[in-house]
Amino acid sequence: MKKIEAVVKPFKLDDVKEALHEIGLQGMTVVEAKGFGRQRGHTELYRGAEYVVDFLPKLKIEIVIPDDAAESAVEAITKAAHTGKIGDGKIFISDVAEAVRIRTGEKGDTAL
Repeated sequence: MKKIEAVVKPFKLDDVKEALHEIGLQGMTVVEAKGFGRQRGHTELYRGAEYVVDFLPKLKIEIVIPDDAAESAVEAITKAAHTGKIGDGKIFISDVAEAVRIRTGEKGDTAL
């Protein structure tokens, strides 16, 4: 099994969700996050005072899927989240040793 963590711009959530649904994946966890990469934030003007916004709003999408679905999921996320501008996000893929469905006790791929 693979765990895919994708950090994307908030307005791209619906596009990513639809793209994953189209390839047959269901279920995801979405966490609101703040961060920055190469864009290093920006300055804003509020009530006449200028201040630096270091951490930009992002969403972290987490899915755990069978090994054979990982490549298509990464491709779907990449296409759906792409704007071509700095700050589009990143995707991290890691191995998952075990998954257990709490309600039934199912393990492995059947727990997904």
